Parts: sequence; C-alpha cells; structure tokens
Amino acid sequence: MNQRIEKVKLELEKTREKISRLQARQRDFERQLVELQNADILAIVRAIDVPPEELSELIRKLKKQALPNNIPQEEEIIED
Repeated sequence: MNQRIEKVKLELEKTREKISRLQARQRDFERQLVELQNADILAIVRAIDVPPEELSELIRKLKKQALPNNIPQEEEIIED
C-alpha cells in the first residue's frame, strides 16, 4: 500500500489515542473542580452555623434579591 497512506493512518491513530487520553484527563479535572467547589460550599455553610430550615429560607431570600427587577420570578411567570 502507499506509504503516505500508511503514515497518515498511523498519525490518525496516534491522534485519536492522544485525544482519548486528554478527554479522560479533562473529565478528571472537571470532577476535581466540582469536588473542590462542593468542599468550599460545605465549609461556608458550616461556618455560618444555622439550622437547615433557616439556611433554606436564607437561600430563597438571596435568590430573590439576586434576580434583576426586569426578570419575573418563578411565581410571576405568565404564559401566553
């Protein structure tokens, strides 16, 4: 067979293997990122030392404050 074709096939296979390794590495970094973010969130929640019910209410209030005035909240959404 043509040597150039063989060379391209070999390079293609090497590239596929490298992409596969890099995708696995990317997934691992994404998993680590989520774990670290979750650990930070837990540390913050534990630091404020409030009962779960109060924490839930606090989060609801913060979400309401974070919404811009021109975007309707969930209860206010009007369907056509």
